Amino acid sequence: MASQRDVRNRIASVKNIQTITRAMEMVAAARLRRAEQRIDSLRPYADAIRRMTREAAEAAGAVPSLPILNEHESVTNVGLLLVAGDRGLAGAFNSQIVRAGIAAGREHDQAGVKAVFYASGRRPASSLTFRGANLAESFTGFSDRPSYADARNIAHRLIAAYVDGEVDRVDVFYNGYISPISQVVRQETLLPLQQASILGEETAEEQAPSSGEEPKHKASPEYEPDPSEILARLVPDYVEISIFRALLESTASEHGARMTAMRNASENAGTLIEDLTLEMNRARQAAITQEIMEVVAGAEGVS
Repeated sequence: MASQRDVRNRIASVKNIQTITRAMEMVAAARLRRAEQRIDSLRPYADAIRRMTREAAEAAGAVPSLPILNEHESVTNVGLLLVAGDRGLAGAFNSQIVRAGIAAGREHDQAGVKAVFYASGRRPASSLTFRGANLAESFTGFSDRPSYADARNIAHRLIAAYVDGEVDRVDVFYNGYISPISQVVRQETLLPLQQASILGEETAEEQAPSSGEEPKHKASPEYEPDPSEILARLVPDYVEISIFRALLESTASEHGARMTAMRNASENAGTLIEDLTLEMNRARQAAITQEIMEVVAGAEGVS
């Protein structure tokens, strides 16, 4: 059995750790509220841009022959953008993105397609480098509070890679924010537009009405200039806003995951303190009992 001093030192150490985890939980909670506000402000705009791009693509019929809109004849290289964080202590937040990206890259390799990785965040970048993956470029230093300029830089790099023929398709992996205790890994295809995820999306207005409601008839928009020219202007904005939305969703997911992880750590520290306190009390009782036995034995020896 450990001595009382050793147990007391362990209790003090665990209490210090508990203080740190509680502080980190409070910081993460404050940052999460700000991240939620940014997501709520962006989502309507992002949904509108994606809807406009999809409707313009449908109205254009044949996609205009522009470098950013041309679908490559064959897919030999796929660009995979993994969006995660710069720091750890957030549960499975970073690791689940890396696992999803590595699994997708393995599937592409088995199909004879080369996976080219791009990473947003130090954690996915270091994990991909450690695993020996083909990491083309990483973007770091802004996972706590990404700006639109950060999304634009990433989008320009991915668009350039697609236009220059470095990749034939661009997919993004990120943690979609649902609640502080729930984040889901999402995969979206950004380029080419013919395979983009937005072409399969439905807005709430377009979904089938419930029973008893009459279907809503939506007027077809008129485009000036023609849909092809509008589409050519919309696609770069669509890529930028999609990446920005992924960055914001990932940021909120990271703060939520860290807040949950630190709360669990604080609760585990409290449980450990209770166990160590019980162990220290047992050690103190054993020491007192031993002293009493020694006194009794000494008294008997004298008498």
